[in-house]
Amino acid sequence: MLVPALKRPARSGEAAKGTREIHTPENRLSEAVGLANAIELDIIDSAIVPMSEPRPSTLLGSGKVDELGQRVRDLDIGLVVVDHALTPVQQRNLEKAWNTKVVDRTGLILEIFGARARTREGVLQVELAHLSYQKGRLVRAWTHLERQRGGGGFLGGPGEAQIELDRRMLQDRIDAIKRDLADVVRTRDLHRKGRRKVPYPIVAVVGYTNAGKSTLFNKITGAGVVAMDQVFATLDPTMREVKLPSARRIILSDTVGFISDLPTMLVAAFRATLEEVVEADLILHVRDIAHEETEAQARDVEKVLGELGIDTIQADGHILEVWNKIDLVSHDRRGELQHEALRNECPPVLVSAATGEGIVPLLDAIDRRLSVADEILDVIIPGSQGALLNWLHETCDVLAREARKDGSIELRLRIPSEKKERVVGQLRKAGLKV
Repeated sequence: MLVPALKRPARSGEAAKGTREIHTPENRLSEAVGLANAIELDIIDSAIVPMSEPRPSTLLGSGKVDELGQRVRDLDIGLVVVDHALTPVQQRNLEKAWNTKVVDRTGLILEIFGARARTREGVLQVELAHLSYQKGRLVRAWTHLERQRGGGGFLGGPGEAQIELDRRMLQDRIDAIKRDLADVVRTRDLHRKGRRKVPYPIVAVVGYTNAGKSTLFNKITGAGVVAMDQVFATLDPTMREVKLPSARRIILSDTVGFISDLPTMLVAAFRATLEEVVEADLILHVRDIAHEETEAQARDVEKVLGELGIDTIQADGHILEVWNKIDLVSHDRRGELQHEALRNECPPVLVSAATGEGIVPLLDAIDRRLSVADEILDVIIPGSQGALLNWLHETCDVLAREARKDGSIELRLRIPSEKKERVVGQLRKAGLKV
């Protein structure tokens, strides 16, 4: 397990961003080990490798390549994971130099996703990303055919023909997967339209991997979603209905965890799944507030959300931060976090998904954020419209009720924005002016 650490002076403007938002090599190494453990790799050795600048041919300098090659041979290592993006040329040259299999960060994450995907959509999305990744690396599998023939007008040899053939086969499979995914996406759109007819607001849970999203989801919903102290423990989205303190019903959606340097092809492949986030009425950004790099992790999540077209800057946007794992911080640190939350223009909610602390205030905060667009309506219901009166009590929040002398009932209703059209339609159907 190797984590290249680039040693260079800070560029202009980097100091102003603050060093807290930069992942340290030590934490990157710890995260990389966690990624490898996620697919049960046996970690024999791990190291942080300093480098002055990336080398186009091998990423690392020749001396360091030789040193690590000796280490690989001495420990009889069968796989080297480099926590950095490798070009096909760099990957091939390192494999030749070390005489072992080499996988970069993108390849490792793809392997994890491939092992964890369960639904048909998840499997297809992972395969699409994997094939797109391998398409540019086919030369590695056919190095024995790379020599080109000369003379007689032959510009390419059998190696080039074999590679092109494989590329076409890969492209055919990629096209087939895209067609299958298009069918899946259409099905998901139908399900989404069906939910809009209910209609319940969608609240999506996002966050850095291992921030406690699934544990929080289980605590709120009572669901049995897999929640492990492991990166990417869950990939496929899960949805459950939740009743808030105001009796408003919502659909809570648990999504895949994000990570630093998440491969672009994975963001693209999982765009259909992440559409649940894009379409959500409210996004809960769960942060591991006890982690020393919580700020850097938050920036990584915001970067992915930004790539999905979600505004993460506006204070009145539809993102609510949830500072999780407060049970793991000291008493003094908790006080600091509480004061920091109060100073925040959009106050986050402090919770412990493990113990349940803060869950009630979180549900109240969700309720308040969703009720911003609610409408207050005064209406008089005739005494003969008992069924309509009961329906309004079940559908809306009745703020005030007064019986009139003629037997009618005067109501002040708070109508959830997502139910306004349906409520107004029922009132007009009953012949009432709205």
